[in-house]
Amino acid sequence: MPNKLEIIAEPGKPSIQFRRTFDAPRELVWEALTKPEHVRRWYGPRRMTTVLCDMDFRVGGKWRVVFRTPDGREAGFNGEYLLIEAPVKMSQTWRFEMFPDATSVETMELDAQGDRTVLRGTVTHTSIENRDAHVGSGMEDGARETYERLDELLAELAAAK
Repeated sequence: MPNKLEIIAEPGKPSIQFRRTFDAPRELVWEALTKPEHVRRWYGPRRMTTVLCDMDFRVGGKWRVVFRTPDGREAGFNGEYLLIEAPVKMSQTWRFEMFPDATSVETMELDAQGDRTVLRGTVTHTSIENRDAHVGSGMEDGARETYERLDELLAELAAAK
């Protein structure tokens, strides 16, 4: 698969690095990452239903996404935008609401490569233990499925343009 998700969690470091290529131009990927009407359609695993997607997309603005699991439970995530350099780079805090003291910082950069875009990111946790809990939570499978859903939305958006 040419657009395989790569995840690196080096031992002894509190960060996770990831990389994924999308068959869409950078501006379209940026749009899909930053508009709530798009994010609600691709963010999260397929088995989850997005019940809330609020985004105040500006530096200092807050975001929150809530999913409903197949058994009816809800899981919320939230944060604050720290840096926005459209359409190249953004940084935000990221918090799973069940563990409010385990806030991390996620930075994503989009590299235009013709009609394709390489997304490179880093999630930096406050401790190696928090990083390991994130990795151990099934994060890799969830991220892979989430980015497959983003591929589908990007194809739909490109076809509509």
